[in-house]
Amino acid sequence: MNTHKLGRLMAVAAVATVSTASLAACGGGSDDGGGSGSSGGTDVGVILPDATTSPRWESQDRPNLEKAFKDADLKATVQNAQGNTAKFGQLCDSMINEGVKVIIITNLDSESGASCLKKAADAGVTSIDYDRLTLNGGASYYVSFDNVKVGELMGTGLDECITAAGKKGGNIVYVNGAATDNNAALFKSGYEKALEPKIDDGTYKLVGDQSGEWDATKAGQVFDQMYTANGGKIDGVVSANDTMAGGIIARLKANKVQGKIPVTGQDASVEGLQNILQGFQCGTVYKNTELEAKAAADLAIALIKGDEGAAEKLATGTVEDTEAGKDVPSVLAEPVWVTKDTVKTVIEDGQADAAEVCAGAIADLCDESGVPQ
Repeated sequence: MNTHKLGRLMAVAAVATVSTASLAACGGGSDDGGGSGSSGGTDVGVILPDATTSPRWESQDRPNLEKAFKDADLKATVQNAQGNTAKFGQLCDSMINEGVKVIIITNLDSESGASCLKKAADAGVTSIDYDRLTLNGGASYYVSFDNVKVGELMGTGLDECITAAGKKGGNIVYVNGAATDNNAALFKSGYEKALEPKIDDGTYKLVGDQSGEWDATKAGQVFDQMYTANGGKIDGVVSANDTMAGGIIARLKANKVQGKIPVTGQDASVEGLQNILQGFQCGTVYKNTELEAKAAADLAIALIKGDEGAAEKLATGTVEDTEAGKDVPSVLAEPVWVTKDTVKTVIEDGQADAAEVCAGAIADLCDESGVPQ
């Protein structure tokens, strides 16, 4: 299991500048028009991974990062690799050649991510791993959530959902994230930590453990295999995110057992929140990416200003790079377990649009759960 020292997210005051910034998003990227500490060049380059494994990258992270950089008067470019490692590499090269002072990446896999980070280091560009640690990558800093805690919340959440359904145990399965994603390993270590004691004492029996690759279709397929192999006798599902939960719920609907088998999730996506309100998904792990984006922007400000002291104060914890055998200075925010009764929290924080979540027949369910519309 990856070890790490947990740190509470701390804020550092950004030093205001006389430059102004404007951000405009279009298609796969955005650029702002001004910035602090620059002579016309770009201060910060951000590479997001894709728009398919989770809707959060475009619906939450992009606007939150853009706002954080704008508030900090940083000139930034935010681009999306669209799940393509070749494009990821091209974006990395372009940003380094453009002269960014800090590059922030969410890797598609550690190999291609490490290649980018090495190029950045060779060019004297400071790097930040965002949300996902690049193993053996050598990033200067890591900004994320406590990802083992994310997994623990899924595990304890599933246990609570099964108990609330009137069951004292039963068969459970794991549908894990992609093997190429270090976060997937951290999430799994978390839900294993939460559930293994009850597996050991016989409360639960783990009857399936496969990767859904962060893909709804793949997750649905592997769940179908496990469901068939166990004669339909599955009492709970740890799904490592909402996208995969959607694929699993589709298979439950096909078997006419939706809502009868608790399913977890992560990311508090629109689909995930709607599934929770409808009773198809028992809960999701909510990560307020506004906190994550602000932490990345605060670090970028300190690094661009050459204020290592401020950067070190922000990094109040570490996460181990298990391949490099090093602890990476990290800023870790706290995740939250969200159920039907607390869906409104995500809306109130501005991290989901009530009009989208509460569309159509879901409006009445939103009213019942106190979701502001």
